[in-house]
Amino acid sequence: MAHALAGYEVRSWHSNVVEVVELGGRRLADPLVKAAVGVVIRNPFAGQPFQEELSSLTDPSRELGVELGRRAKQLLGGREVEGYGKGGIAGISGEQEHVVACITTVFGDGFRDAVGGGRAWISSFTKVASAGASIDIPLAFKDEVYVRDYYDGVTLHIDEGPKPDEILICVAVSSGPRPNARVGGMTKAEALARLGE
Repeated sequence: MAHALAGYEVRSWHSNVVEVVELGGRRLADPLVKAAVGVVIRNPFAGQPFQEELSSLTDPSRELGVELGRRAKQLLGGREVEGYGKGGIAGISGEQEHVVACITTVFGDGFRDAVGGGRAWISSFTKVASAGASIDIPLAFKDEVYVRDYYDGVTLHIDEGPKPDEILICVAVSSGPRPNARVGGMTKAEALARLGE
């Protein structure tokens, strides 16, 4: 049964899961699982004259973040969330700012709570596009954005959306760093030590 979200007219839910077990001829000790979840909502500002005030999209967005995070975490099959990101696409009768209004700190705090916490800002990407466009949702380590091994992404593609009067809001999560990551920089262990863990 589709989850109803106060403040939004939900049209559809979408998800994508990637499980990497081998890469570059090397079998992974632990598979990397990456998942993306998106929700298509009606854009109340689509086709309207310029609106300065977009709080009707921002104010209820915590629940949106919670539900997307809950669904995304579930797709990792019991693994902990280590990387995360967010994004969205406005249909061509909307604006990029309409997407951004849905994924501010209000949304992000709900998303973090749903996936088990996180101290780093959440990498994001937004755009305006026609139905069928794909989006690459960026990933970074949830507790320290400068841990380079976690720079990655998940692609989400919806054939029939977002329509001109719709917005796709999406999140991505991962169970670990890129397979075979070896370009140096701060490690996860170093980041956690700096954070007192």
